[in-house]
Formats: sequence, C-alpha cells, structure tokens
Amino acid sequence: MRDPKLLCATSSLTLCLLACSASGGGDDGGAEAGSTNAADDTAGPPEGGAAPTGSVDGSGDGAPTSDDGSDPTGDATGDTGDPPVGACGEVVTFDAGLRPTSERHVAPGGDDGGGCGSADSPCATLEGALAGIAPGTAVRIHPGTYGGGAYIAGLAGTADAPIWIGGVAGEAAPVFEGGDVAFQLSGAHYVVIHDLEVRNMTYDGINIDDGGAVDDPGATHHVVLRDLFIHDIGTGGNNDCLKLSGVNDYVVVGSEFSACGGDSGSAIDQVGCHRGAIAASHFHDLQGNAVQTKGGSSDVETRGNRFEYAGQRAVNMGGSTGFEYFRPPLDPAGINAEARNIRVVANVFVGSMSPVALVGCTGCLVANNTMIDPERWVLRVLQETTSVDGSMFAPSGDNTVVNNVVVFSRAQVSTVVNVGSDTAPETFSFAHNLWFAQDDPGQSDPGLPVAEDGGVVGVDPQLADDGSIAAGSPAAGAGTPVEGVGGDYRGRCYGDPPSIGAFEVR
Repeated sequence: MRDPKLLCATSSLTLCLLACSASGGGDDGGAEAGSTNAADDTAGPPEGGAAPTGSVDGSGDGAPTSDDGSDPTGDATGDTGDPPVGACGEVVTFDAGLRPTSERHVAPGGDDGGGCGSADSPCATLEGALAGIAPGTAVRIHPGTYGGGAYIAGLAGTADAPIWIGGVAGEAAPVFEGGDVAFQLSGAHYVVIHDLEVRNMTYDGINIDDGGAVDDPGATHHVVLRDLFIHDIGTGGNNDCLKLSGVNDYVVVGSEFSACGGDSGSAIDQVGCHRGAIAASHFHDLQGNAVQTKGGSSDVETRGNRFEYAGQRAVNMGGSTGFEYFRPPLDPAGINAEARNIRVVANVFVGSMSPVALVGCTGCLVANNTMIDPERWVLRVLQETTSVDGSMFAPSGDNTVVNNVVVFSRAQVSTVVNVGSDTAPETFSFAHNLWFAQDDPGQSDPGLPVAEDGGVVGVDPQLADDGSIAAGSPAAGAGTPVEGVGGDYRGRCYGDPPSIGAFEVR
C-alpha cells in the first residue's frame, strides 16, 4: 500500500505531482487493418555500445558507490509491477522533497577548463559540467542556445542524492538546438531532467537508453523528465522527440511535444521500458504517434494528458520491434508480447486518425478517456509482431475498454473499432462507454466485436469546451469502478460510481 501522504485529490493534476522539488522554474499511413510498421530501432544515435568520441563518463569511475563502497541503488529495478501512480491519479517521483547539496553552472561564454562550474566561472557545455559529477549535484543551465550532440555514460545519482540537469528558477528555459540529438544518456541512475527546450535536432530530441544491456533491468532506472518543451525534431522520417530504450522506473510530466518526425516518428517512443508514467503533458500537431510503448514494455500508464491532432495513432499501445531490441530479451520457451499492462487513463483526445491503437498489447486498459472528433477510427486492434522463427507472441487481446466518452461524426468514422488479423477481439471487454455520433445520433451504435456491458449509445454527453461535464450530463455517475483508476484528468478522485470520461463532475 502506498504511503497515505501520497494520496490526494486536488483541482489540478500538476499540483498533485509531489514532484516539484529542485526543478528550475510509425504508422501504416491510414491503411486498413493488417498493414504493418517497420521495426524502427535500427538507425540513428546508438542504443548502447561504445561511447562516441568526445563522450563523458558522468559517474567519474563508471560505478556508483556509497560512502561505504556498497551499491547505493539497492534493488535497481524497484519492481512493484505497477506504474508510479497513486490512488487519485497523482504521479509519484523519487525526488520529492530532495534538494541538491551542490551546483554547477553552465552559461553562454563559459569555459570548460579545469574547475569550471561556479556561478562566477560557469562551464560552457553540459559535457563540461557533468565531467566527474557527484551525486546530489544540480547542473544549472542558464538562458541561451547550446549545441547538441553530447553523449554521457554512467551518470549516477542515488536515491537520496539525485543529479539534476535543467534550467534555473525564474529564468527563461535554455535551448538546445542543432545536431543529431540534444544529448544521449546511457546507463543513467537517479537523474532528473527539467525545464529545457529542445528543437531542430536532425534525429531525436533527447535519447535515454540502457547502453545496449537489454538483459539488465538495472542498467538505466529512476529517471524523471519534467517541464520540457521538445519540438521540430527530425527530417520527416522515423525521428522521436524523446526516445527511451530499456528505461525502468521513470516519469515524464508537465511537458509539451510537437512536430516530432514524420509518419513513423513519435513524441515519446518507449522500447522495452517498465514501470513508467506519462502525465499532465500536451501533445499536438504530430504525424506519427504521440506516445508509443512497445518492445516488451510493461506497467506503463499514460494519464491526464491532452492530445490534439496527434497523428496516425495518438497512443500506440504496442507496435512493431526488431527482436534484438526487446527488453527483457525474448523467451524462446514462453509467450512474448510487444506490451503488457499498458494503461491509458483519463486523457483528452481531440482529432487524430485513431486516438488509441492496441497493437500486440495484452492485459491492457483504456479507461475514462474523452475522445472527440477522431478522423477515421476510434480504436484499432492490430497485430504487427507475430509468432515466427521460434518466438511465440500473444495476440492483441485480454484488453479492457471502459468508461470512455466518444464523440464522433459518422461522416468521418464508418468503422469505430478497426480489427486486424491475428488478433483476439473476442477476449476484449467493453463496458460503460458512451458513444455519440454528433452528426447522426441514430447511427451511434459502435458495432463492437463483442457485446458491451452497460454501454450508453446515442445520447449527447453535453461536453464543455474543455471536454468536462456538468452534473446534468448523462455521463455523470454512469461509469463502473475500475481497479487502479482513481483520479480524473484534473487529479480529482472519481466518485462512486465514477463518471464516464476523463472528468469527474465538479
């Protein structure tokens, strides 16, 4: 059971993050079901391996130790089997209440010469500030524009003394611009990245990975990314604003993403990631995906976000991954999956070709979202990674779609749920969703692949401009309780029974 101090209900999810300490101020092109994405993890900055020339070993000696020489990280995986989300939707981060014990400054006109880092003698680059850095240090990056391309291996804080990298409270966010990637972290532990703008990189915005240690769940863990603005990334192809590979126990919160790559790019691409949360963020003006979670990922929750015109599949629960990139590695004797226990909860979707796709996802949940004006489908059920070459894969199935408000137009959406081959739609559960075809209420029946329990069809939910509802809405109090879904888009606890959609009644 979580500490009761972490349980709250406020008028704003952002106010309930318990995480504000120490921070500075590939799709199928719209084809019908059965088409596939190419595996997208074969090019660009390395997902591990040797550091490029000019890289920085942020840990000093490459191995974090406490004062007594022991490993300070303890159980590196922290495996609870759950995303880091509290009872009313609050996102819990490891750095709550912690403060840095020292600072290193970076500023335009600085010098990476020996001893840089004081306020009066700042370093010129992030690499300079991170060289030999100790746990408990905050790297304060002052306003200005900095070039990208840094590769930092082994950056290691501790549970009690993280390393912070970010802007300065009360100052404009620093900008990283130009190069393949703003920076790449490999083998990072207990790191907080905050208050940065990243733009105009040719490949990815920020890349965090496990250094290629696909069988080591402790390679990269406990990472927080907060208050970032990443946009205009890539050259129109498979480019991501934020690339996470083999990252465990992580949170992305309070950030904004737009113009990330082309049809196969993602705002956040998670490959083999576990126990994460994507929360209170804004995704807009995208072509491919906003949030993708694949490659053996599990126990990740996307909640309380706003998606506006977020591409082919705003949230891609699963996907297509080259076998060598799965974390953990594929089990030749077991049943593998692109994604397990991925949860999409209390988000607002406006537009997108399809707000949600379940692509080789098993045991996954789509609950209490509000979906407005999808452009072709509401939901897609696909299988892009199939059993082959001695590796068995579970079909997309055993998934739950519950308590969602869907407002669509029949002029745009002829098929509400697009079901592809090699999937198991008969194992899905649909319950207490509200379906409303605003241009033809009599044609609101979604034609689901299985019978729905308690569905509301053809009734106007009376949404406000922001998607919220009043007490008189037919969605008010019309949902069914779902284990682990306690808080709405604003971070308030749902009632009993809960309302349908992303908002509980005020």
